[in-house]
Amino acid sequence: MTRFTVNNQPVQYSMDPATPLLWALRDASNLTGTKYGCGTGACGACTVDVDGIAVRSCQRTIGAVEGSYVTTIEGLSRDRSHPAQIAFAAKNVVQCGFCIPGMIMAVSVLLQHNRAPSEDDIRREITNLCRCGIYPRLVEAVLLAASIQRGDETVDAPPAPGILPADAARTVPALVQPR
Repeated sequence: MTRFTVNNQPVQYSMDPATPLLWALRDASNLTGTKYGCGTGACGACTVDVDGIAVRSCQRTIGAVEGSYVTTIEGLSRDRSHPAQIAFAAKNVVQCGFCIPGMIMAVSVLLQHNRAPSEDDIRREITNLCRCGIYPRLVEAVLLAASIQRGDETVDAPPAPGILPADAARTVPALVQPR
């Protein structure tokens, strides 16, 4: 039995301790925001926060995280109010969206350790890959997220998950669909 904490909830898995953390999160805990990308740890789609470290969950076993605190994208902020989530929405970073949960988790860990990252810090620390090529907007979003987190800027959070498109458009006028 492997025990650790996921999104502030104690969990125990009756799985082989060699099971990759990614599959325990997705299959046993139904936390599907953590994505399977390459399976080699290169892309970062599976990035989660383990005790304040950005970890590629496809490369870490559940046995290796025994007793740890794991945060996934679902546990970062239920209402999308984390500075990284706000900044990604404000800077229109998301295209296909597949890599975004892992990127946001990597950014959240960066901001835990560096309240004012430089562009070089961002490029060095956020090594996640994106097939859509959002990198210039990524840097802008991380700089904005840091500014929001420090309280230097205020940006409205995007609509909460599950909102109807018409309601979202009323909340955020930029989401109005062309006719």
